[in-house]
Amino acid sequence: MKRFWKKNPILFIFIAIGIIILAIGAIALLSYIVMSLWNAVLVSVLAVKAITFWQALGILVLSKILFGGFGKGCGHRRHHDWNDKMKEKWDKMSPEERDEFKQQWRNKCRGWRGFGESAPNTPAE
Repeated sequence: MKRFWKKNPILFIFIAIGIIILAIGAIALLSYIVMSLWNAVLVSVLAVKAITFWQALGILVLSKILFGGFGKGCGHRRHHDWNDKMKEKWDKMSPEERDEFKQQWRNKCRGWRGFGESAPNTPAE
């Protein structure tokens, strides 16, 4: 089975260029929104100076570095690590331990949105 880019290299190039153009457009739009909000709100509320488009882009990059990082998969890896650990733990449990684990979580979730065996807001059957 041939790869998509080996079958249609021209189409692959157009798709790649389109994705790059969309990414640049999205970054430009976000920078414009940051600039507009900053100049509309913060200038009058906090008496700070108005910013330019490039300063707004710099604020976006700085906030990504400070709060988002540049990790793999946009931060979703931590969630997968937790899932992998729980699956490994679950596989090592005996059937009795699994039942006990389920019961513990039922007790923790009792009363939250109607879950659990004796939730207070459960409709009568």
